[in-house]
Amino acid sequence: MPSVEAGATGPLTALSPIGLQFAQKAFIVSGGRLLLVRKSASDPFHPGRWEVPGGRLEVDADLDLDDHIRREVWEEVGLKVDPGPPFHLWQWFMPDRGPAGGQIRVIAAARRCRPVTLDATLENQDASDHLDGCAWVPLDEAAGYDLIPSLRPVMRAFLNRAG
Repeated sequence: MPSVEAGATGPLTALSPIGLQFAQKAFIVSGGRLLLVRKSASDPFHPGRWEVPGGRLEVDADLDLDDHIRREVWEEVGLKVDPGPPFHLWQWFMPDRGPAGGQIRVIAAARRCRPVTLDATLENQDASDHLDGCAWVPLDEAAGYDLIPSLRPVMRAFLNRAG
């Protein structure tokens, strides 16, 4: 491969820009049941599929990682949780809807969280969450739900640890 002078365009500069974001997902268990949320028909990426509560870090607003996961769970399902340590890391890519276009690489951590409250509600969610349902699902049935694809290996890891 020919060398490239400093500051000159090289083979990688022709690629679309890739942004980086961090997300956390909460695996909330109570009484042998896991809380799942369903994406609405308006979700641009995974309409009708199931996942666990969570979302991307707000760099200017979240004080620390525990604050971040507490905020996400509160906004999506109205629960207060006690965050546990991460048990799985993974990534996914999504289109960047900003003016630059390109892609966003999302690095995510899954955390088992203990619920402090149990009455889940979707009333706090932001419209961009695109959720239309939530359910406390028996652990032995959780893998049978139509999960978003990137969450499937994480669910297997969670269930292997839970069982």
